Amino acid sequence: MRSRDWRAADAACRGLNAQYPTFAAGWLTASRIAMALGRRPDALGAADAAGRCAPNDPEIWDAVGTVRSYANDQLQALAAYDRAVALAPQDPRFIYNRAAVRRYLGDLEGAEADYDHVIVLKPSDYEAYLNRSQLRVQTAARNHVTQLADLAAKNIADWHGDVQIRFALAKEYEDLGEYAKSFEYLQSGAKRRREHMKYDVATDVATVGWVIDAFAGSPIEFTPGASEESPIFIVSLPRSGSTLVERILGNHSSVSSAGELDCFALAIVDAVRERSGRAQVPRRELIALSASLDFAALGRNYLQRARAAFGGGGRFIDKMPLNYLYCGLIRRALPNAKIVHVTRHPMAVGFAMYKTLFKQGYPFSYDLDETAQYYVAYRRLMQHWHATMPGAIHDVSYENLVAHQRGETRKLLVFCGLDWEEACVAFHENPAATTTASASQVRRPLYDSSVTQWRHYEAQLVDLSSQLRAAGISVEN
Repeated sequence: MRSRDWRAADAACRGLNAQYPTFAAGWLTASRIAMALGRRPDALGAADAAGRCAPNDPEIWDAVGTVRSYANDQLQALAAYDRAVALAPQDPRFIYNRAAVRRYLGDLEGAEADYDHVIVLKPSDYEAYLNRSQLRVQTAARNHVTQLADLAAKNIADWHGDVQIRFALAKEYEDLGEYAKSFEYLQSGAKRRREHMKYDVATDVATVGWVIDAFAGSPIEFTPGASEESPIFIVSLPRSGSTLVERILGNHSSVSSAGELDCFALAIVDAVRERSGRAQVPRRELIALSASLDFAALGRNYLQRARAAFGGGGRFIDKMPLNYLYCGLIRRALPNAKIVHVTRHPMAVGFAMYKTLFKQGYPFSYDLDETAQYYVAYRRLMQHWHATMPGAIHDVSYENLVAHQRGETRKLLVFCGLDWEEACVAFHENPAATTTASASQVRRPLYDSSVTQWRHYEAQLVDLSSQLRAAGISVEN
């Protein structure tokens, strides 16, 4: 497993479980291996076997919950965490994990109660403070500012914890309308987070140029219409409103959401490695080689991976934002696929990314100068895709969707080849779990407060707006 030789690990684990069939840890190991190999049903079956082997072990049930949650089976994950908590009610680890799943499922009050309990049991769990702050809009009568400010003043030694508390304070002060204080904590938290990252935005900017060079021409002709083999890709920058669009489409009776899959990127990498005969291929060469792959085989590989990953059938949504890099390949490999591009005002999305502490990815977002550079490159690539594949990508403006929900939803459904269903405008009633940073917001009906939120910080964001204007990007209105 450590050398990522999953097939050899699988063979070894099968031998282990055959010889020791009641060894719960062996079944958990089998579950992790199966997930790595894209065998979701096998992973869930092995996790269940672990639970049967150790029905009174909270550690095992916590691990079963983690497997279930990773497989996006959040209801069963909640049941497993409930069992772990019942067996060890004072262990903050199990309560924390349950809080996360409650949030995914929309039980925000239950999640807040769990985070409160975690903080009592383990006051140094700083991520619990941040997650709790994000569950709802804080009010003057009900907030955690005093507690958080006291923690920030203690100069927390663990930089991760210090960053989490500063982002939590920024969120709560913004909710209270104290924008200067909010930005002060946000800026200091983002600066400290950036100091602990190895990242060069120039590489990401160059990547866009390499993609444009590799996919300079139009893709092959496609067959119009929708079928079961026409997944819906939602691409965007993070914090653009893509989760909202996913919930709208996911409330349609003919569509299910697979979440943010990394399957297309993995399929590309594996295909290039096989073609080149090398395990490691530099990024620029990988992009160049990807333009001459067997596209039909790439599409089949992706569909196999995606269906194994989320375990569903029929039409599905892949909401991985970074798939915007691969629109040209998606069009060639899956000519019937629908590509929906969610856009947002450049200043609004720039600031929204800046004030989000991502668990992973998006390293450009902790520095406003790098955010501007990345945004300019992203816009350049999307313009290229529109120019070389006219009509293949449907843009959904977050601002237009908020202002004209029904009309924009109708256009979206027409593009995706879906009949009108009234449920699509009641997206907030969708009971499906969501694990993105928008997990709390999408439980509310459509609101417009976030459209102009960035304007409270115009003075602090002047360098961002100046860079965007210099690149010819309008930041007005």
